[in-house]
Amino acid sequence: MKLSNTTRIILGVASLSLIATFFVPLWQIMLWAPQYPEGLEMKIWHNNLSGSIDIINGLNHYIGMKHISVEMFPEFGYIGLLIGFLMLVGLVAAALGSGRVLFFFTLLSYGYGFAALYDFWAWGYDYGHNLDPNAAIKVPDMSYQPPLIGYKNLLNFTSYSGPDTGAWIIIAVCLLATVLWWWEFFKNRKKVKISSGAAMFLALTTATQLTSCAAKPEPIRYGEDNCYFCKMTLTDKRYGAELVTQKGKVYKFDDLNCLCNFIKLGEVTPENTAFTLAVDFNTGQLTDVHNGFFLSNESLKSPMRADIASFANLEHRNALKTELGGGQEMSWQEVRQGF
Repeated sequence: MKLSNTTRIILGVASLSLIATFFVPLWQIMLWAPQYPEGLEMKIWHNNLSGSIDIINGLNHYIGMKHISVEMFPEFGYIGLLIGFLMLVGLVAAALGSGRVLFFFTLLSYGYGFAALYDFWAWGYDYGHNLDPNAAIKVPDMSYQPPLIGYKNLLNFTSYSGPDTGAWIIIAVCLLATVLWWWEFFKNRKKVKISSGAAMFLALTTATQLTSCAAKPEPIRYGEDNCYFCKMTLTDKRYGAELVTQKGKVYKFDDLNCLCNFIKLGEVTPENTAFTLAVDFNTGQLTDVHNGFFLSNESLKSPMRADIASFANLEHRNALKTELGGGQEMSWQEVRQGF
């Protein structure tokens, strides 16, 4: 498949734009807590770290986490070479006008992305689980693995991990190359032959790339996650709630009154809310509060004494009401108005 001159020019400019990734951070990790409302940040470059590293190391020392330094990232020795090779492949595809080289460039960029995410996850797992047994602060069965992408509550900290300027440039070039390849493929589909497997693979990787950052609920990890509002650890699997923003930030709560009081603060507006969920009293699954059925009874004794159980099934609510000998049936709107 021969690329058009327009595609070759766009691809060449896009490939050259990868030079910018050597001068901007690739990834960022942010931490917020009541004592650090302005936030602490760690920026990951292609060969260095910057930001509030000393403060983060000082805090992490108390819970036994390893000292963060450039030396703990051997990847810094070759990330620049990998980016340079990717840029070279893109320029070769543009210079030769080769659809095959463009296809390889696209697959290579996706491969880089998946490999980088796995490598970061592996580092985070080791960093958050292999703790110093002599640490000053020890919470049984607690781990401190930072989120791969998105938000996560760790003790009284809210942490965020996500792409920074450099990674967004690479993602943009990757998606642009994908669009260019498909454009050329459909334009020349009568002339070009490509295996159905290769086309399917590229389609799947494209779909994965486009949906990986979509807002979605996150399972509650009882005994590990803390309520964003009251800071208590979630322990009772019959109760809990979650609010997810349009950008994918997840807030977890141990009781419905904590969720309602948080909503009342207005920190997240209804327009910016993707999901509002409550734990089903019977199944332990997160369900949409707007379709839920609620029962209030003092004998329920929920963690923060809202004493309200949530159900996705009306019959399950009625069964518990009979078992308890009564209770107030409520809608989500009535639950909201009660706090």
